[in-house]
Amino acid sequence: MPVYEYDCAACGDFTMLRPMADRDQPCACPACGDLASRVILSAPGLATMAGSQRRAIETNERSAHAPQSLAEYKANRKHGAGCSCCGPSRPNTPTKANPHGLKASPSARPWMISH
Repeated sequence: MPVYEYDCAACGDFTMLRPMADRDQPCACPACGDLASRVILSAPGLATMAGSQRRAIETNERSAHAPQSLAEYKANRKHGAGCSCCGPSRPNTPTKANPHGLKASPSARPWMISH
């Protein structure tokens, strides 16, 4: 289903995923519930490139016009605070099984790097 743009008189413009048969029908605003008419504000988004590349381009276009504040950036993060992939990782501490605090267990041949 395609995404259409609508303009609510009270809340402003919004997008909605709707069937093509309902494209010209007024759509209820998700914020206030009033009926909004369809408008064409941007060019259609065609799926002719990889999804990751398309999302990167959309992100760049949004940030060029309205950069996010720090509060908006923190609110839109995919992972919460303290996530191991987004924050600093905690250092490996020496244990009985890993007395030197190495990231990987030592092999039988520590002098060999790799082949």
